[in-house]
Amino acid sequence: MHDLERNEDRPRGTYEFPFEFHHIDASHPRYVMSYHWHVEYEIIRILQGSLTVTLDEKSFTAAAGDVIFVHSGILHSGIPKDCLYQCIVFDINVFLKFHSVCAEYIQKITHQEIMVYHHFTKKQQEILDSVNALFTSMWEKKDGYELSVFGQFYHFFGLVFSNHYYLESLQKTRRDYKRILQLKKVVEFIEKNYASPITLQELSASVGMSPKYFCRFFSEMTHQTPVDYLNRQRIEHACCQLAATDDSITEIAFQCGFNDLSYFIRTFRKYKGITPGKYKKH
Repeated sequence: MHDLERNEDRPRGTYEFPFEFHHIDASHPRYVMSYHWHVEYEIIRILQGSLTVTLDEKSFTAAAGDVIFVHSGILHSGIPKDCLYQCIVFDINVFLKFHSVCAEYIQKITHQEIMVYHHFTKKQQEILDSVNALFTSMWEKKDGYELSVFGQFYHFFGLVFSNHYYLESLQKTRRDYKRILQLKKVVEFIEKNYASPITLQELSASVGMSPKYFCRFFSEMTHQTPVDYLNRQRIEHACCQLAATDDSITEIAFQCGFNDLSYFIRTFRKYKGITPGKYKKH
């Protein structure tokens, strides 16, 4: 979930056990969940604080104890506030390989005949209990945890269907699809070019809009200005390099698209609350 590519296209876990676990706290380079999407599905649980999540064009805030379910291909992001959260990204097709009776239910999800609820709270306590057991198994990895993971996933989906925790016959307008595809396109453009100088004209041209209309479109979709989003991505990449390389702060600043060191430090402090030097030591 927290890779460099916004369109994450890589193996999750192993072929027989395609589950990938992430534990995210404030020190994680990908603490802020930038816009991205993947063909896999994802479950997120909030351990403390809150996470403001955007799925395509809809936003909501999840609190401690809540669970979020993200369908395949959904463009999503998350802004944490004093948050500690965990994620499991998984290939749902693994549940189609066995047990044909169970596979019929899973196919309703993969064929988009239904959409599992995206946000579970204390109102669905049995879902929270099942997901918590699932994450505990992935976190502790005791002998036989793989059995527990498969079991809890089946239990989760069983609860979804038995309690009708899903929506049916969802349709998006052509305009909705077009706006989401346009946003995906500009997010990809930023990801490929963040290390180079990028003008507003270039950003708007990447989706065939005028600069004025593009700014309004981008702000409506992301609740951020294009410049703010671009700087966040650059700082996100800088965090990864500070944590994983021995490159100097000056080198990293230039590698991440900043041609002024003092501006890089000010911007870094704005988004991370500390200087790049302190972040690197931490």
